[in-house]
Amino acid sequence: MLIVVLSLGCVKKNETQGNKKLNVLFLIADDLNCDLGSYNHPQVISPSIDKLASNGVLFENAHNQYPLCGPSRASFMTGMYSDQTKITQNNVLLRTTVPDVVTIGQRFRQQGYRSVRIGKIYHYDNPSSIGTSSADDIYTWDYTINPWGRDKEEEYKINTLRERHYGGTLSWLAADGTDEEQTDGIVATEAIEQLDKFSKSGQNFFLAVGMYRPHVPFVAPKKYYDMYDMDNMEILYNGSTEEYLSTLPDPAAKSIRWGNRNQGLLNLKSNNDLAKEIKEAYFATTTFMDAQIGRILKKLKQTGLDKNTVVVFTSDHGYHLSEHGHWQKQTLFENSTRIPLIFSVPGLKSGLRTNSPVEMIDIYPTLMELTGIETPDHVVGKSLTPILKNVGSSVRKSALTRWKNGYSIKTDRYRLTKWGEDGELGYELYDHQNDKEEMVNQSKNPNYLKVLDSLKLEIDLRIKGANAIPKGIGRQLEQESYKKAPNITPGDLYDKNGKRTYFKPADE
Repeated sequence: MLIVVLSLGCVKKNETQGNKKLNVLFLIADDLNCDLGSYNHPQVISPSIDKLASNGVLFENAHNQYPLCGPSRASFMTGMYSDQTKITQNNVLLRTTVPDVVTIGQRFRQQGYRSVRIGKIYHYDNPSSIGTSSADDIYTWDYTINPWGRDKEEEYKINTLRERHYGGTLSWLAADGTDEEQTDGIVATEAIEQLDKFSKSGQNFFLAVGMYRPHVPFVAPKKYYDMYDMDNMEILYNGSTEEYLSTLPDPAAKSIRWGNRNQGLLNLKSNNDLAKEIKEAYFATTTFMDAQIGRILKKLKQTGLDKNTVVVFTSDHGYHLSEHGHWQKQTLFENSTRIPLIFSVPGLKSGLRTNSPVEMIDIYPTLMELTGIETPDHVVGKSLTPILKNVGSSVRKSALTRWKNGYSIKTDRYRLTKWGEDGELGYELYDHQNDKEEMVNQSKNPNYLKVLDSLKLEIDLRIKGANAIPKGIGRQLEQESYKKAPNITPGDLYDKNGKRTYFKPADE
């Protein structure tokens, strides 16, 4: 009898392993730039992501379509540009602008996959919406999980440049407790549980795991802060002068000087130590997030699911850490448009890198081709499978990003940014061969006239394409952000009229 039971167990295991259909594990960080070990950053400790890169293909020249959480996520989940999704703001529900669109997860559901979301995939007001579904799309998923951790419970302890403001303001905390108590730690734990279930059931899956870090507030257990020396943080002031700003079109200058939530405090050299402390917090939170990715990938391997699971790791947009005198995102500079992108595909060569320009909307058709599923007609991204098979190839000449009334293209060498419908607000041209930091605008340099004219033709074609109505998209409606209530920090008290009457102190 014992032999029979063991035999049946082996049969079940073989059936699961014999499933030749590829699964997808989609891992996305929030506000993560390319400051990672695998992207040759000299300080950031990111062993889990680096190991994934060594087992896959790393895209060094990948860019988002709109450097803001909501619009970017709507784009890559539908495979369309922001002009086509009609979403250029946060807190816009996808179905209010393109109600008939088929998202990545929805397409997998149509083909018999189990589509599961854990954490942040569509837009969340981070941290105020943690624990809720926020601006999620219910048609994308079979099942969703909304973790809520100690970082929310102890929100009142967070250091911030504006009292009780966290999501759009630089804020940070070296937290007590363990990884598993934090929201991202719980995200990883839930993902591990789902992988365990899938390994036993043999059900094909699209498992989308969205981390909430390193988005502000930069909250991570203290041990991750201890990995860095604050004094070694470099703060740049080369973009803070009027002389530099005069070389930029007005919209570009305004994009790196918007508001006074952060720049007004951190661009002053008298606040250099504060700026270093905040940059250290970003790196510490990145390393904490990396550790949670490592926990998930370890489980994937332990279950044997790594043998038939495509792993994608990325972020929704980049992040300035004082470059150009700016903090956070919402610019058309490389720091804001560029994102990490790694594909690990069973059976394909690994440990490779490519500088071919690619876009986040290319993720959708790539996953479709890899899994043998027909791509919906509305998807305008391009499959990256040719590059995955041959890193010397390319699928497009440039990567396109939009921000408000500006568009920017990045080729293998140049960046051209156009402001205004006809360029009447100015251009920026950067040569990455000589100026990776994009500090010298060559748009008025006669030595670059031929390059400029050629790239102007390219960007106009790209903008026209991004504004074309995709085949089969269905209805397109104008966006309207849903109305938000104020954030409530746990522990604070309010009267019946909503006036705060008690602030919970950080030392309580």
